[in-house]
Amino acid sequence: MFAFFYTIGLHLLVFLANIVALFHPKTRKWVEGQRGTLSFRRNKESNTLVFWVHAASLGEFEQGRPVIEAIRAEYPHARIVLSFFSPSGYEIRKDYDQVDDVCYLPVDTPRNVKRFLDSVQPDVALFIKYEFWYNYLHELKNRQIPTFLFSAIFRPNQLFFKPYGGFYRRMLFCFNEILVQNEASKQLLNSVGYSSATVAGDTRLDRVVQIAKQAKSYPVIEAFKGTTPLLVIGSAWPDDMEVLIPFLNQWEAPLKVIIAPHEINTEQIQQWQKSLKKHSERFTVYSLRFGVDSLQVGDEGASLDALHSPLDILFLDTIGMLASLFRYADFAYVGGAFKDGLHNTMEPAVYGMPIFFGQPYYQKFQEALDLLHLGGATTIATTKEFTTVFTEVYQNLEIRQQKAGICHNYVQKNAGATAKVMASIRSAF
Repeated sequence: MFAFFYTIGLHLLVFLANIVALFHPKTRKWVEGQRGTLSFRRNKESNTLVFWVHAASLGEFEQGRPVIEAIRAEYPHARIVLSFFSPSGYEIRKDYDQVDDVCYLPVDTPRNVKRFLDSVQPDVALFIKYEFWYNYLHELKNRQIPTFLFSAIFRPNQLFFKPYGGFYRRMLFCFNEILVQNEASKQLLNSVGYSSATVAGDTRLDRVVQIAKQAKSYPVIEAFKGTTPLLVIGSAWPDDMEVLIPFLNQWEAPLKVIIAPHEINTEQIQQWQKSLKKHSERFTVYSLRFGVDSLQVGDEGASLDALHSPLDILFLDTIGMLASLFRYADFAYVGGAFKDGLHNTMEPAVYGMPIFFGQPYYQKFQEALDLLHLGGATTIATTKEFTTVFTEVYQNLEIRQQKAGICHNYVQKNAGATAKVMASIRSAF
């Protein structure tokens, strides 16, 4: 009965999405992408392994990327199909060169599921972190296709663990194995009778280690920073800036700041600039003003001396730079915890620095909880709180270095989840 109403609800979702798409560009992309995927056809070559990897959005893709690239390295002749639910993932990674096909995931109706699986013909299905689609999972189980969920994390308040959560619990038993981030998640799964859970950690840590090893150099940023301490504010939402702008306006000690908005919106950036008392510019304007292509590294023709200026704040208005820019930071603030959920604290942690973020939406992120417990990160609720804790680490080099060491060591100690996922994949053959 629940499955019937679930499917009816999905049909209603598609109907409403088609109406909203008339007015909302992001929804329009999703609707158009759905139509394109339903015409998706691939003939499976004999003796060719097919891996289907599904990510909800861009964040989950980055989390699963080390596994995708490990599959490509270990099975170079396999076909890898990558699907997204959200346009924010598909639009940015539709040309990702480590897979053979990138598409939207068709809505989880029985008809769509059969058409998609008949087309893809996966030998293994991999879901990243927390994607649970009832019809897909049950059809995969019926077809006896090995199915794995990795980098998963569970909490007691989820429906799987409620007395009335039988519909959701049934989806858990469709996975051959669930690789979780922590022991608490494993115990929760065991409590409802699911015994194929393995503590493997979070592949996101492997990804940030990989990024750090391949981090780009940006001479423009080096010139902007000079010898002044640098605070990088990553994935900033308006809620974060409501707390941070008053802090920045009252801060008097030497400090350079780079602000990377969660979404690049020129109008929003301009509003923030007007609210700031200090001199700020958008990164693209700042770099191009001096004849430097912001997307080039090591432009020998640029006069970097000219970039030294009294400028205090840069707004990052390009995509793909933030993870590398943390290498220049002395302090990091990670956004999202005041709104929809904390963004990736591991990107700054891998370089070693004190980390700050808001509240209360960080509880479902194991690495944030761990760093808080260890003392490498600090959560704040108000401008006053942030000013107090930031002043302490700014003025006390010993405390700053201690927190930096905690963050760096945490990443190095807990990396390695990808190898465990790959071991589970090998066991499927």
